Amino acid sequence: MFRNQQSKDPSQPLGRVIVIGGGPAGSTVATLLAQQGCQVTLFERDRFPRFHIGESLIPETFWVLERLGMVDKLRRSHFTKKYSVQFITQHGKLSEPFYFWDNKPHESSQTWQVRRSEFDQLMLENAREQGVDVQEGVRVLEVLFEGERAVGVRLQTADGVLREERAEVVVDASGQSSLIMSRLGLREWDPVLRKGALWTYWKNAQRQIGRDEGATLVIQVEGKHGWFWYIPLHDDIVSIGVVAAFDYLFTNRATKDYEKIYFEEVARCPGLQPLIADATRCDEFRAAKEYSYRSRQAAGDGWVLCGDAFGFLDPLYSSGVLLALKSALLAADAIAEGLAKGDTSAAQLGRWEADFNRGMDRMRRLVCEFYDGFSFGRFVRRHPQLKGHLTDLLIGDLWVDGKFEEVFRLMDEMKAEMAATSE
Repeated sequence: MFRNQQSKDPSQPLGRVIVIGGGPAGSTVATLLAQQGCQVTLFERDRFPRFHIGESLIPETFWVLERLGMVDKLRRSHFTKKYSVQFITQHGKLSEPFYFWDNKPHESSQTWQVRRSEFDQLMLENAREQGVDVQEGVRVLEVLFEGERAVGVRLQTADGVLREERAEVVVDASGQSSLIMSRLGLREWDPVLRKGALWTYWKNAQRQIGRDEGATLVIQVEGKHGWFWYIPLHDDIVSIGVVAAFDYLFTNRATKDYEKIYFEEVARCPGLQPLIADATRCDEFRAAKEYSYRSRQAAGDGWVLCGDAFGFLDPLYSSGVLLALKSALLAADAIAEGLAKGDTSAAQLGRWEADFNRGMDRMRRLVCEFYDGFSFGRFVRRHPQLKGHLTDLLIGDLWVDGKFEEVFRLMDEMKAEMAATSE
């Protein structure tokens, strides 16, 4: 069943695809497949809008959003415009901004800081508008397999009815719970990035002016034990969260109280303190613990993983939504191509995996260097001609082979010099 050894009749739908999850990855893969002539049903457990963290978009999301037909909707939105990222040292010194436009003068270099409840709902509504059968309040209980091939799902509707649905391809975009990853034991936790995060929201916190108003700030804690994100949203709200090693943030403490832990880290962050001196906290504290992982494979016969259901890196540099959208785009194109030629094998559905992982690994390298204390400011002063390449990494332009090897080679040289000097 569903072996699809013959090419499809171009006058007929390419085939049926079930998408599990209505977040950015799920809505993206569903929309792109519907655009290419697939019959797509998306099952979402919650009813939108719903809360989610990950509010800062980076410029490379533009190209996927453009294919989705989302760019004009974002231009008309009240989301805060973002032009740059800046860093504040552990001593409170503000870095030179990394302006995206200066490095790439294209409309893609202006992006947005979004409230995810609103952004995700826009994306899901866009999927509906483009022909996706979106069903909210439906819980997928399991993916159905015949042998090693996924053939559908078993689900429960909002009124408690159990039923099965069949499809030629099942896309798991169910987030970090990742039904297929969990069932097949595919999750591999990152051995280095064992971090945790703790965050809340503030009103009337300081904002910069002009094109710096929507800048993401990355603010180091004294001793470089962690860092705070500072993301200006609309309605005078700023998302402010601390990220640090899991054991440092949550285990080796005299308290387990999130509020006390948060303000202990604020007290260790001179770069943040003046920004919230006149601000008022306006939401609860939330936490995420040890969230860096990746699946050992992106696809199998009749199934594909994308977004957080495939992997999550780290909140540093705000790559989460980009990786979700990019994996969903690549997965959608592989699925549509496979359905058109009658091939829904693991090799076809996962043909994008190696290339995607190369880009993800480049971002991971940049993340790890930051946590290791590498001085990017010193690197740029020594190699000013490479600031553009570093900015490209911050933009999320990760999939150009041969572009970043020199950056990483010179980073290694600089680290070796520093190690030799300290001996």
